[in-house]
Amino acid sequence: MRSSGGFHGRRIQKTGGSTFIISLPKNWVLARGLGAGDVLFFTPRADGSLTVFAESGTPSESERRVVEVSNDADKDHLFRRLIAEYIAGYPLLEIRTRGRMSARTREVVRNFAQQMIGPEILEETAESVILQDVVGANPLPIPSIIRRMHQMVRAMHSDAMAALRARDLAIARDVEERDWEVDRLHWFLEKQVTSALRDARILATIDLTLPECSTYLLASRVLERIADHAVRIAGAVTILGREPLPERIVGELERMASQAAGGLVDALDSLDSRDIGKANAVIDAAHELTRQRDHILHELTLKRGRLAVGLAYVLESLERAAFYASDLAEIAINRAVETPTRTEPLALRPPPVAVPTRA
Repeated sequence: MRSSGGFHGRRIQKTGGSTFIISLPKNWVLARGLGAGDVLFFTPRADGSLTVFAESGTPSESERRVVEVSNDADKDHLFRRLIAEYIAGYPLLEIRTRGRMSARTREVVRNFAQQMIGPEILEETAESVILQDVVGANPLPIPSIIRRMHQMVRAMHSDAMAALRARDLAIARDVEERDWEVDRLHWFLEKQVTSALRDARILATIDLTLPECSTYLLASRVLERIADHAVRIAGAVTILGREPLPERIVGELERMASQAAGGLVDALDSLDSRDIGKANAVIDAAHELTRQRDHILHELTLKRGRLAVGLAYVLESLERAAFYASDLAEIAINRAVETPTRTEPLALRPPPVAVPTRA
């Protein structure tokens, strides 16, 4: 055996007519409680290496996460902590308090379980709530999650601009509520990627390489940010109230919104096709949109009051949406240098399908 830099070398031996064997490091076998007769699985990786893991059984204590929280914790702070634990990807999550868990803390935990994808309450005691991930490691392919997020984000921006044009508060509120659906898909994707990084068995099931996981996680973050700006545009409807809107400026804003939406589609297309030329066109278009922004902003300086403030919010968000699309285009350029091609296209051009929401 040879060792170098933490790696253990083993010579390949041949037994019989066609079987090749290698020995396993003794410390590795004993540390995992393995012995003669136990089964090991091998998964080939895109880089030509093999990942070795033992046959899985019932969830071990290492797959159970115990989190102690305080009944005095701020509700938002507690919810954020639960999201972080969710993203960590443990199959079992036990939330405990010192002494009896208050009704307020229990309500936060229950709301969290209802709003996330996967966790369900398995058991409750006076001091704890145990959540179990019931969806498994790979219930929905990561490219499919990106497709759904893209459809939802485009619909949110379209509806936000419609709410602005019609000054419709009901549509604006609907856009704000749908932002939560985009968030939960992003957190779900982040949980899948985190689990894949921690467990080679999960990485094998999602049929993606580690660089691809990183790419899709970055794309998901970009889509989540664009959704946030749709919410800001919808929020401008409340600021503007019934203030008469200058038709020409609104028309310019709608044209910018259409350009930003088209840039997002092209950026995702270039991510899938590895088309560097299309990705560069998205980045150039974002810079051109900035020049258009400057012209409209100059006109808004001549306006006063809530009209100038509300339309400035819309203008800024449209610019940010376009530049987030250019960020995605840069991610596409970086990915274009990878040699493997993905077998499942994102297929973003067909009309969006209805996405069921959770009550």
